[in-house]
Amino acid sequence: MARPEWKPGTKIPTPEEAAAIQAGIDADPDTVLLDKEWFERARPASEVVPHIVERYQRTQKLKKELEKSGDQALVSVVLDKEVADHFQAIGPGWMERVNDILRRAAFGDEARS
Repeated sequence: MARPEWKPGTKIPTPEEAAAIQAGIDADPDTVLLDKEWFERARPASEVVPHIVERYQRTQKLKKELEKSGDQALVSVVLDKEVADHFQAIGPGWMERVNDILRRAAFGDEARS
């Protein structure tokens, strides 16, 4: 087996450092050995937490669609709960309405909506 190529600046631990690292791993009660039996019992995330996998897949699909259009960016914004509740209560399309308000705030009342 060929030796892997190391990235510039990679520090290889000395044998003493490696022994200290291993001792720390061995002393950690939360360490789990991922052996053959563990992998045989493992199940795919789509079976264990399907809602999380589905949301991730939708987000990835949306990101790709947005990248193709070049017109929008998918970002995360933290809003006050009362602000989010207000816009969500109005109904579907609330994110577009927030975007329109931000566009007018950023570019003036003449900004396209």
